[in-house]
Amino acid sequence: MNETPPSLLGLTVYLMSRTGKVARGRLAERLTERGLRLWHMAVLAALVDFGPHVQRELAARLSIDRSDIVKIVDDLSVAGLVQRARDTTDRRRVMVTVAPAGRTLLDRLHVEALAVQEDLLAPLSEAERTQLAVLLRRVYAHAQDGAGAQRPGR
Repeated sequence: MNETPPSLLGLTVYLMSRTGKVARGRLAERLTERGLRLWHMAVLAALVDFGPHVQRELAARLSIDRSDIVKIVDDLSVAGLVQRARDTTDRRRVMVTVAPAGRTLLDRLHVEALAVQEDLLAPLSEAERTQLAVLLRRVYAHAQDGAGAQRPGR
């Protein structure tokens, strides 16, 4: 039997964590069917949304370890989804650009992510979904600013 203790159900942070885990798992499952991981989608999204990036700046933007970004970009490059080139002004820098196939794939992945979202949010009305999105963006922005970070020992 897998019954959640009521005291945990009273913690919004616990509910956010568990719901996020379910959502991530469902999306990851769909990506795995295509031989991809969430980081592959994140890199494609960053390149489409923000344009070409120096590889190490892409890692910083997405909070991916610099050694991991190399593998992720390698995977996408081999699949023809991104292109890499040495920066002409600084040969130590590697510029990453999304390829047309990467844009097309990201569009498909977005549709799949929306299907996961639709399934997960099925119990909510359209107004509730909008309200949830607004509130989550506000909490996310607060967490990203570090304002919500708790310092050890306090």
